[in-house]
Amino acid sequence: MSDRLPLHVIDITPAADKSRHIPDGAIHTRSFSGLFRTLRIRFAGLLFALFFGTAWLQWNGRQAVLWDLAESKFHIFGATFWPQDFILLSALLIICAFGLFAVTVFAGRVWCGYSCPQSTWTWLFMWCEKVIEGDRNQRIKLAAAPWSLRKLAQRGLKHTLWLAIGLLTGLTFVGYFTPIRPLATELLNLQLDGVALFWVLFFTTATYLNAGWLREAVCLHMCPYARFQGVMFDQDTLAVAYDPGRGEARGPRKKGSDPRRQGLGDCIDCTLCVQVCPTGIDIRQGLQMACIGCAACIDACDQVMDKMGYAGGLIGYKSERQLQGGVTRWLRPRLLGYAAALTVMIGALILALHLRPMVSLDVIKDRGLFRENALGQIENIYLLKVINKTSQPQQYQLRLLDADGFVLHGRTTFTLAAGEMSEWPVSVALLAERPSSSAQTLTFQIQGSDEPDIRSSAQSRFVAPLNR
Repeated sequence: MSDRLPLHVIDITPAADKSRHIPDGAIHTRSFSGLFRTLRIRFAGLLFALFFGTAWLQWNGRQAVLWDLAESKFHIFGATFWPQDFILLSALLIICAFGLFAVTVFAGRVWCGYSCPQSTWTWLFMWCEKVIEGDRNQRIKLAAAPWSLRKLAQRGLKHTLWLAIGLLTGLTFVGYFTPIRPLATELLNLQLDGVALFWVLFFTTATYLNAGWLREAVCLHMCPYARFQGVMFDQDTLAVAYDPGRGEARGPRKKGSDPRRQGLGDCIDCTLCVQVCPTGIDIRQGLQMACIGCAACIDACDQVMDKMGYAGGLIGYKSERQLQGGVTRWLRPRLLGYAAALTVMIGALILALHLRPMVSLDVIKDRGLFRENALGQIENIYLLKVINKTSQPQQYQLRLLDADGFVLHGRTTFTLAAGEMSEWPVSVALLAERPSSSAQTLTFQIQGSDEPDIRSSAQSRFVAPLNR
C-alpha cells in the first residue's frame, strides 16, 4: 500500500475555518476567474447543449434520441436498438467505467470537477445565487440579516429560478423516455397524465434539492466515487495539491518584500483558496476525500501569486512524487493496462455494432408436441417473431435450411416497416412416413429480398413419433 496517497480526515464545518463564520452554516463561494474556470464553463456549456438540445432533435420524422419504453426500443439517430441489443448497452457502460478509472489514475477527480452533472448543475445554481443575491460577502450579510421584504424577494426569486431550472431539467430527462414535444405541450396545457407528471416532478425536485440545497453533501456523503477514489490513486496521479515546501511558513507580508528574510514561504495566508472551494476544504491541509478536483483554488491562488510577483503553481495539478522532489512518471503499468483494456473493449464494441444483425428472428415452438394434418403428415406448429431493425421498410423471405424431408407451410414472404415487429404462426410437415429420430433440429432463416446481406436465423426442435 506504499503507492497510495494518504487521505487526511479534517473538519470542514464553517466553524473550523477562521475565515468563514457564516450564520446559516452554508458554504458561500467567492467569485474568481482563471484558466480552469474557463475550461469548466466550456465543458458545462457543452454538457448543457448536449443534454437540453439533443432531446429536441428530429431524425427521419421522429425524435433523434428516444428510449421508447412503451415499444421497448431505443432510437439513436438512424439506429434502433431492441431489448435483444441491451448487451451492447452493458458493454458501453463497462467501457465508461473503465474510462473513468483510467482518467482517475491519470488525473484524479477531474470528472467530478468538470463533467459530473451534480457539480455542473451546482455551479449553475451557485451562479444564479450570485446574480440575485450578490457575491460572497453580500450573501453572508443577507444570511445574517433579519427577514425583510427585500430578503424575502431575493430568496423567493432565487428559489423560483432554481425551480424553473429544475423543471426544465426534469422535463428534458423524462423527454428522453417519452417524446418530448407532446410531453411539453401537455405540460403547458396542464394535460399531462399522472405517470409522466410524477416523473417530471420527481426529477425537478431531485435537481432542486441536490444542486440547490444538498450541494457538497452529495459529493461528501452520497457519492460512492469519493469513497474508493483513493484505491485508484498512485504516486504519479495528478491531483490538486498545495506545495508545502514552497508555501510554508505562511504569513502576510508587504508586496515586493523578500519573504525568505522573514522566514516565510510564498503563501500569504489570504485563505482565498478556501473561500472559492465549493466543498469548503482547505487544500493546504493535504489531499482530502472532499476535494472534487475543480481547480478553483488553483485559479484563486495563481491570481494572488501574480499580484505578489511570485511564480504561479503554488497550488496546482501535482503528483505525490513531484511534491517529494521527483519527476512524475506519465507511462506506468496501471495506466497502460487501462489504456490497453479500453482499446480492446472499444474495438470489440465497434465490431459488435458493425456485425449486429439488422433483422431479428425468434422461433417459439407450440406447446403441443405434434399433430397429423389432412394429408396424414406429422406437423409441428411454430410462432415466428421478426423485428426489422433497419430505418427502411424491408421485404423478407422465410425458408428452412438443410431441411430435406420437411416442408414449410404458411406465410413465407412478408414486408415490415422500419422498426416494425411482427408475429405469425407457421407449420412444418414431415414428408417421410417414418422419422429418423423422435426430435430433430430445424433451422429457420429470414433474408432480405432486396438486401441479401440482411438475414438472421434461429433453431427449434421438430418432434415426431417413431412408431406410426
